[in-house]
Amino acid sequence: MKLTILGCYSATPRTFTNPTAQALEVKGHLFLIDCGEGTQVQLRRYKVKFSRINHIFISHLHGDHFFGLPGLISTFRLLGREKPLHVYGPKGIKEAITLFLKLGDSWTNYPLIFHELDSKDSELIFEDDTITVKTIPLKHRIYTNGFLFEEKPAPRKLNIDAVEKWKIDRSQYNAIKNGADGIQEDGTIIPNIDLTQDPPKTKSYAFCSDTKYNEDIVPLIQDVDTLYHESTFLESEAHLCEKTKHSTAKQAAQIAKMGNVEKLILGHFSTRYPSIELFKVEAQTVFPNSELADDGKSFEL
Repeated sequence: MKLTILGCYSATPRTFTNPTAQALEVKGHLFLIDCGEGTQVQLRRYKVKFSRINHIFISHLHGDHFFGLPGLISTFRLLGREKPLHVYGPKGIKEAITLFLKLGDSWTNYPLIFHELDSKDSELIFEDDTITVKTIPLKHRIYTNGFLFEEKPAPRKLNIDAVEKWKIDRSQYNAIKNGADGIQEDGTIIPNIDLTQDPPKTKSYAFCSDTKYNEDIVPLIQDVDTLYHESTFLESEAHLCEKTKHSTAKQAAQIAKMGNVEKLILGHFSTRYPSIELFKVEAQTVFPNSELADDGKSFEL
């Protein structure tokens, strides 16, 4: 998995920071997570190929998380896109986007498929042979979801030394890779586990967008490799969290600790602070393996 931060600051625009958007590369997919204003410029800047984006996940309908989407959809049209584009987001996103297209007489020349979400429980919204994507219900001022990306286990790997040791014929190799036991010439069965090796450990990534401190998500993000959690405020402004339904860096770290995650990435920083390093310092008092997102920064998960 490779995560590229396209933007990770809160709503107030500045010339040198961008609102929320991320590109996640995993198992041949390139997923776009949120699409704040300016996202397509950031995609260009960091050389993320537009043509590889087939699935876009929008956490909620606040502008700093989806105002870039109408422009990106229109650009796909100008580039002659033919492949379907799937958009997953809260109920109402189809109406919002199609109104832009209608008023501008800019209907797409490719299939634009909306998957509108309204469940308050976690649900599976995407699955193929290699990965699943589930929602993480969050508590914000409007209906909001995070997203959990989990790799599926790969097949066990053939242990060449073992099959040669047990004199297993090559004609059985594919079947053994797919879980079959090996059979020697005299009919002796060699268990599959003795002929194969464990596949690489699966990886997981949880994206938790705008939300107040919410321990309900802990079971959903339990033991993930990497958690991105909003940290709009420092503890000195914790009194603003209830009103705005945002979290502090320390609160994000508490969620990471309770969830036993491997790594925490902080983001969605308020622009009121002189340095984002303050967020890292605060979070590390609770969860040492805390890192900072920043525009253009990449993480190998």
